[in-house]
Amino acid sequence: MTPPRYTRAAALPDLLRQRVLILDGAMGTMIQRLKLTEAQYRGHGGPDAAMAARFAALPRDVQGNNELLSLTRPDVIGAIHEQYLAAGADLIETNTFGATSIAQEDYALAALARDMNLASARLARAACGRYGTPDKPRFVAGALGPTPRTASISPDVNDPGARNVAFEQLRAAYGEQALALIEGGADVLLVETIFDTLNAKAALFAIDEAFEQSGERLPIVISGTVTDASGRVLSGQTVTAFWYSVRHAQPLAVGLNCALGAALMRPYIEELARVAPDTFISCYPNAGLPNPMSDTGFDETPEVTSRLLHEFAADGLVNIVGGCCGTTPGHIAAIGQAVSAVPGRRLGPAGFHREAA
Repeated sequence: MTPPRYTRAAALPDLLRQRVLILDGAMGTMIQRLKLTEAQYRGHGGPDAAMAARFAALPRDVQGNNELLSLTRPDVIGAIHEQYLAAGADLIETNTFGATSIAQEDYALAALARDMNLASARLARAACGRYGTPDKPRFVAGALGPTPRTASISPDVNDPGARNVAFEQLRAAYGEQALALIEGGADVLLVETIFDTLNAKAALFAIDEAFEQSGERLPIVISGTVTDASGRVLSGQTVTAFWYSVRHAQPLAVGLNCALGAALMRPYIEELARVAPDTFISCYPNAGLPNPMSDTGFDETPEVTSRLLHEFAADGLVNIVGGCCGTTPGHIAAIGQAVSAVPGRRLGPAGFHREAA
């Protein structure tokens, strides 16, 4: 029997003190490897003929809209979740990176955002239910991506003051997403791939409202994205400034993901671990640099990525590790083996006060 959510979520801080937890790898990479057609994205060949008929006449192409697959091809998404769980992932992300009404406007499917999040969370919850055991519980991380629009940066180089999204639009979109993820069974909410801190602050504000509305308060993980060797997120903040902008949310963990491989990400993880001594640290890098000749589109093999993340863990930098773009179940299995005997990063006294608060 699956334990109630509050029991599952409450176990996370103690588990993180005991060992490094494993997050899953890239959903998009796994979907791309399947080379699904436009018809398959609309539900052809899936388990629900009525769903396929419903989406047969969509006015725009939807190939590449991975979040739609949670509705049209739940068999595909469920199978990917199970591959990562079989590889040893403790936490799996919902297939909701672009499942906000703002992102779905590109496909004229904004009205389906809530349905996508609800279905995605239920798929991940069911997979965790099949693989979780008392000795190795599995957790659903409800993923909230950055949206393709930014509140801090002008889309027009000739008009620095122009914006294509407002804070209130982001707040509403993220609020809808958070409520559906909570309803669908997420154990954690993961605000990830943050390149604009103002977008993230809208997400955090909306999440707090969703907690008030739902009556449930889940742990939060916040993950920023350093875009290049400048050591800054795209909206201009250093890692330290980014942390001080979001620490009011009292996240279970804060970290970095995407854009860089582990080797290039290391100095920024070190910086984050230094300025946030009282918070667990997460790290899920890309599999190195892009490489179109590779099967995954990225350079690093599981052996390389796992060796680098073992070094992070051995040096006391991280509590949660996994993979972003280009990583596969092979990477996650290798990462899990590499850090299995390494204790997680220890927190200072303030961290234990924060967890109890």
